[in-house]
Amino acid sequence: MTKPVKSDGTVGKALEILDMVAGIGRPVRFTELLRQSPHPKATLYRFLQTLTNQGMLSYDPVSQNYSLGVRLVRLAHAAWKQASLAPVARPYIDALALETGETIHLAQMDKGQVLYVDKRNAAAPLEMFSSAGKVGPGYCTGVGKAIMAFMEPEAQTRAISQQSWYRYTENTLSGAEALAAELGQIRADGVCFDREEHEPGIICIAAPILSAGDRVIGALSITSATNRHSLEGLLAFKVALLATAENIGTEAANWQFPTQH
Repeated sequence: MTKPVKSDGTVGKALEILDMVAGIGRPVRFTELLRQSPHPKATLYRFLQTLTNQGMLSYDPVSQNYSLGVRLVRLAHAAWKQASLAPVARPYIDALALETGETIHLAQMDKGQVLYVDKRNAAAPLEMFSSAGKVGPGYCTGVGKAIMAFMEPEAQTRAISQQSWYRYTENTLSGAEALAAELGQIRADGVCFDREEHEPGIICIAAPILSAGDRVIGALSITSATNRHSLEGLLAFKVALLATAENIGTEAANWQFPTQH
Protein backbone atom coordinates (compact mmCIF):
# COMPACT_ATOMS: atom_id res chain seq x y z
CA MET A 1 0.00 0.00 0.00
CA THR A 2 1.05 3.58 -0.58
CA LYS A 3 1.83 5.97 2.23
CA PRO A 4 -1.32 7.55 3.69
CA VAL A 5 -1.84 11.19 2.74
CA LYS A 6 -3.51 13.96 4.67
CA SER A 7 -7.21 13.98 3.90
CA ASP A 8 -10.13 16.29 4.66
CA GLY A 9 -12.21 13.60 6.35
CA THR A 10 -14.62 11.33 4.50
CA VAL A 11 -15.11 13.70 1.57
CA GLY A 12 -11.37 14.07 1.08
CA LYS A 13 -10.85 10.29 1.11
CA ALA A 14 -13.63 9.78 -1.44
CA LEU A 15 -12.10 12.40 -3.73
CA GLU A 16 -8.71 10.71 -3.44
CA ILE A 17 -10.27 7.48 -4.66
CA LEU A 18 -11.90 9.29 -7.60
CA ASP A 19 -8.50 10.81 -8.41
CA MET A 20 -6.95 7.35 -8.27
CA VAL A 21 -9.48 5.86 -10.71
CA ALA A 22 -9.16 8.87 -13.03
CA GLY A 23 -5.36 8.75 -12.87
CA ILE A 24 -5.22 5.12 -13.98
CA GLY A 25 -7.03 6.21 -17.12
CA ARG A 26 -8.94 2.97 -17.82
CA PRO A 27 -11.45 0.68 -16.11
CA VAL A 28 -9.78 -0.85 -13.06
CA ARG A 29 -10.38 -3.79 -10.74
CA PHE A 30 -10.68 -3.63 -6.97
CA THR A 31 -7.43 -5.53 -6.45
CA GLU A 32 -5.44 -2.95 -8.41
CA LEU A 33 -7.00 -0.08 -6.50
CA LEU A 34 -6.25 -1.86 -3.23
CA ARG A 35 -2.55 -2.08 -4.14
CA GLN A 36 -2.44 1.69 -4.62
CA SER A 37 -4.77 2.72 -1.81
CA PRO A 38 -3.70 3.71 1.72
CA HIS A 39 -7.02 2.37 3.03
CA PRO A 40 -7.77 -1.12 4.41
CA LYS A 41 -9.70 -3.48 2.16
CA ALA A 42 -13.04 -3.00 3.94
CA THR A 43 -12.72 0.80 4.00
CA LEU A 44 -11.83 1.00 0.32
CA TYR A 45 -14.72 -1.29 -0.60
CA ARG A 46 -17.16 0.84 1.42
CA PHE A 47 -16.02 4.03 -0.34
CA LEU A 48 -16.28 2.36 -3.76
CA GLN A 49 -19.81 1.20 -2.98
CA THR A 50 -20.88 4.69 -1.89
CA LEU A 51 -19.29 6.36 -4.95
CA THR A 52 -20.98 3.80 -7.21
CA ASN A 53 -24.37 4.27 -5.52
CA GLN A 54 -24.04 8.03 -6.02
CA GLY A 55 -23.18 7.69 -9.71
CA MET A 56 -19.66 9.04 -9.31
CA LEU A 57 -18.26 5.65 -10.28
CA SER A 58 -19.66 2.94 -12.51
CA TYR A 59 -19.20 -0.78 -11.84
CA ASP A 60 -19.37 -3.48 -14.50
CA PRO A 61 -20.25 -6.80 -12.80
CA VAL A 62 -19.13 -8.81 -15.83
CA SER A 63 -15.58 -7.43 -16.06
CA GLN A 64 -15.59 -6.46 -12.33
CA ASN A 65 -14.11 -3.10 -13.27
CA TYR A 66 -14.72 0.36 -11.86
CA SER A 67 -14.71 3.44 -14.10
CA LEU A 68 -15.76 7.08 -13.77
CA GLY A 69 -19.53 7.51 -13.57
CA VAL A 70 -22.02 9.48 -15.63
CA ARG A 71 -22.81 11.84 -12.74
CA LEU A 72 -19.16 12.80 -12.55
CA VAL A 73 -19.18 13.47 -16.29
CA ARG A 74 -22.15 15.82 -15.86
CA LEU A 75 -20.37 17.65 -13.04
CA ALA A 76 -17.19 17.92 -15.11
CA HIS A 77 -19.13 19.37 -18.02
CA ALA A 78 -20.77 21.93 -15.71
CA ALA A 79 -17.36 22.86 -14.30
CA TRP A 80 -16.00 23.22 -17.85
CA LYS A 81 -18.74 25.75 -18.60
CA GLN A 82 -18.68 27.63 -15.30
CA ALA A 83 -15.07 27.61 -14.11
CA SER A 84 -13.03 27.03 -17.26
CA LEU A 85 -11.69 29.55 -19.74
CA ALA A 86 -12.62 27.21 -22.59
CA PRO A 87 -16.12 28.51 -23.44
CA VAL A 88 -14.94 32.13 -23.38
CA ALA A 89 -11.81 31.42 -25.39
CA ARG A 90 -13.25 29.06 -28.00
CA PRO A 91 -13.83 31.53 -30.88
CA TYR A 92 -10.46 33.18 -30.30
CA ILE A 93 -8.43 29.99 -30.30
CA ASP A 94 -10.38 28.79 -33.36
CA ALA A 95 -9.30 31.94 -35.18
CA LEU A 96 -5.69 31.64 -33.97
CA ALA A 97 -5.49 28.03 -35.12
CA LEU A 98 -6.82 28.99 -38.53
CA GLU A 99 -4.38 31.90 -38.83
CA THR A 100 -1.25 29.99 -37.77
CA GLY A 101 -1.99 26.44 -38.90
CA GLU A 102 -0.30 25.23 -35.70
CA THR A 103 -1.47 23.53 -32.50
CA ILE A 104 -3.09 25.86 -29.96
CA HIS A 105 -3.22 25.06 -26.23
CA LEU A 106 -5.36 26.76 -23.61
CA ALA A 107 -4.41 26.01 -20.01
CA GLN A 108 -5.07 26.91 -16.41
CA MET A 109 -3.11 25.93 -13.31
CA ASP A 110 -3.95 24.02 -10.16
CA LYS A 111 -1.44 23.33 -7.38
CA GLY A 112 1.51 24.04 -9.64
CA GLN A 113 0.34 21.72 -12.40
CA VAL A 114 -1.05 22.65 -15.81
CA LEU A 115 -4.57 21.61 -16.79
CA TYR A 116 -5.13 21.71 -20.53
CA VAL A 117 -8.71 22.96 -20.83
CA ASP A 118 -8.83 23.16 -24.64
CA LYS A 119 -6.74 22.37 -27.69
CA ARG A 120 -6.83 22.86 -31.45
CA ASN A 121 -4.74 20.56 -33.59
CA ALA A 122 -2.43 21.83 -36.29
CA ALA A 123 -3.43 21.58 -39.95
CA ALA A 124 -0.96 18.68 -40.03
CA PRO A 125 -1.41 17.26 -36.50
CA LEU A 126 1.56 16.41 -34.29
CA GLU A 127 1.85 13.52 -31.86
CA MET A 128 2.32 14.98 -28.37
CA PHE A 129 1.40 14.49 -24.73
CA SER A 130 -1.21 17.21 -24.37
CA SER A 131 -4.95 16.92 -24.84
CA ALA A 132 -7.93 18.66 -23.28
CA GLY A 133 -8.43 17.39 -19.75
CA LYS A 134 -4.86 16.22 -19.26
CA VAL A 135 -2.63 17.50 -16.47
CA GLY A 136 1.02 18.32 -17.16
CA PRO A 137 4.01 19.78 -15.31
CA GLY A 138 4.25 23.52 -14.82
CA TYR A 139 8.02 23.98 -14.83
CA CYS A 140 8.77 22.58 -18.29
CA THR A 141 5.79 23.66 -20.39
CA GLY A 142 5.31 27.02 -22.05
CA VAL A 143 1.84 27.55 -20.63
CA GLY A 144 2.99 26.57 -17.15
CA LYS A 145 5.90 28.99 -17.14
CA ALA A 146 3.74 31.77 -18.61
CA ILE A 147 1.22 31.42 -15.79
CA MET A 148 3.80 31.22 -13.01
CA ALA A 149 5.71 34.23 -14.32
CA PHE A 150 2.69 36.46 -13.77
CA MET A 151 1.60 35.12 -10.40
CA GLU A 152 1.84 37.23 -7.27
CA PRO A 153 5.12 36.53 -5.43
CA GLU A 154 3.60 34.37 -2.68
CA ALA A 155 1.58 32.27 -5.15
CA GLN A 156 4.60 31.93 -7.44
CA THR A 157 6.81 30.70 -4.60
CA ARG A 158 4.18 28.14 -3.67
CA ALA A 159 3.82 26.97 -7.29
CA ILE A 160 7.59 26.58 -7.67
CA SER A 161 7.68 24.47 -4.49
CA GLN A 162 5.06 22.14 -6.01
CA GLN A 163 7.18 21.13 -9.01
CA SER A 164 8.61 17.62 -9.31
CA TRP A 165 11.81 18.51 -11.24
CA TYR A 166 11.71 15.28 -13.21
CA ARG A 167 14.12 15.55 -16.13
CA TYR A 168 12.05 14.78 -19.24
CA THR A 169 14.71 15.87 -21.74
CA GLU A 170 18.22 17.29 -21.66
CA ASN A 171 16.64 20.78 -21.84
CA THR A 172 14.35 20.38 -18.81
CA LEU A 173 14.99 22.97 -16.10
CA SER A 174 16.77 21.32 -13.20
CA GLY A 175 15.55 23.23 -10.16
CA ALA A 176 13.80 26.14 -8.46
CA GLU A 177 16.65 28.64 -8.91
CA ALA A 178 16.80 28.16 -12.69
CA LEU A 179 13.02 28.38 -13.00
CA ALA A 180 12.76 31.53 -10.85
CA ALA A 181 15.39 33.25 -12.98
CA GLU A 182 13.56 32.38 -16.19
CA LEU A 183 10.21 33.50 -14.78
CA GLY A 184 11.64 36.96 -14.18
CA GLN A 185 12.75 37.17 -17.81
CA ILE A 186 9.39 35.91 -19.04
CA ARG A 187 7.58 38.63 -17.09
CA ALA A 188 9.80 41.23 -18.75
CA ASP A 189 9.36 39.77 -22.24
CA GLY A 190 5.64 39.00 -22.03
CA VAL A 191 6.09 35.60 -23.72
CA CYS A 192 8.04 32.44 -23.10
CA PHE A 193 9.21 29.31 -24.89
CA ASP A 194 9.18 25.57 -24.41
CA ARG A 195 12.63 24.62 -25.75
CA GLU A 196 11.99 20.88 -26.07
CA GLU A 197 11.78 20.82 -22.26
CA HIS A 198 8.88 18.38 -21.93
CA GLU A 199 9.01 16.39 -25.17
CA PRO A 200 11.86 16.02 -27.66
CA GLY A 201 11.15 17.83 -30.91
CA ILE A 202 8.20 19.83 -29.51
CA ILE A 203 8.56 23.60 -29.07
CA CYS A 204 6.14 26.43 -28.38
CA ILE A 205 5.69 30.11 -27.72
CA ALA A 206 3.28 30.95 -24.88
CA ALA A 207 1.72 33.99 -23.26
CA PRO A 208 -0.29 34.58 -20.08
CA ILE A 209 -3.98 35.45 -20.13
CA LEU A 210 -4.56 38.36 -17.79
CA SER A 211 -7.90 39.54 -16.48
CA ALA A 212 -8.84 42.71 -14.63
CA GLY A 213 -6.03 44.08 -12.52
CA ASP A 214 -3.49 42.01 -14.45
CA ARG A 215 -4.54 38.85 -12.57
CA VAL A 216 -3.29 35.77 -14.39
CA ILE A 217 -6.15 33.40 -15.18
CA GLY A 218 -4.51 31.08 -17.69
CA ALA A 219 -2.15 30.85 -20.63
CA LEU A 220 -2.19 30.29 -24.37
CA SER A 221 0.45 28.67 -26.54
CA ILE A 222 1.23 28.04 -30.18
CA THR A 223 2.99 24.70 -30.43
CA SER A 224 5.01 23.28 -33.28
CA ALA A 225 7.90 20.90 -33.95
CA THR A 226 11.58 21.48 -34.59
CA ASN A 227 11.22 20.03 -38.09
CA ARG A 228 8.73 22.82 -38.89
CA HIS A 229 9.99 25.85 -36.99
CA SER A 230 12.91 27.18 -35.00
CA LEU A 231 12.35 29.06 -31.75
CA GLU A 232 13.19 32.26 -33.63
CA GLY A 233 10.63 31.31 -36.25
CA LEU A 234 7.93 31.05 -33.59
CA LEU A 235 8.46 34.73 -32.82
CA ALA A 236 6.57 35.46 -36.03
CA PHE A 237 3.44 34.42 -34.11
CA LYS A 238 4.09 36.71 -31.12
CA VAL A 239 1.81 39.57 -32.17
CA ALA A 240 -1.11 37.27 -32.96
CA LEU A 241 -0.55 35.29 -29.74
CA LEU A 242 -0.52 38.37 -27.51
CA ALA A 243 -3.56 39.86 -29.24
CA THR A 244 -5.50 36.64 -28.77
CA ALA A 245 -4.50 36.35 -25.11
CA GLU A 246 -5.58 39.97 -24.56
CA ASN A 247 -8.94 39.38 -26.26
CA ILE A 248 -9.62 36.32 -24.10
CA GLY A 249 -8.68 38.24 -20.95
CA THR A 250 -11.01 41.08 -21.89
CA GLU A 251 -13.84 38.69 -22.70
CA ALA A 252 -13.31 36.93 -19.37
CA ALA A 253 -13.51 40.15 -17.34
CA ASN A 254 -17.09 39.49 -16.26
CA TRP A 255 -16.52 35.81 -15.50
CA GLN A 256 -15.45 34.54 -12.08
CA PHE A 257 -12.60 32.05 -12.42
CA PRO A 258 -10.83 30.17 -9.64
CA THR A 259 -7.60 31.75 -8.46
CA GLN A 260 -4.45 30.10 -9.86
CA HIS A 261 -2.88 27.99 -7.07
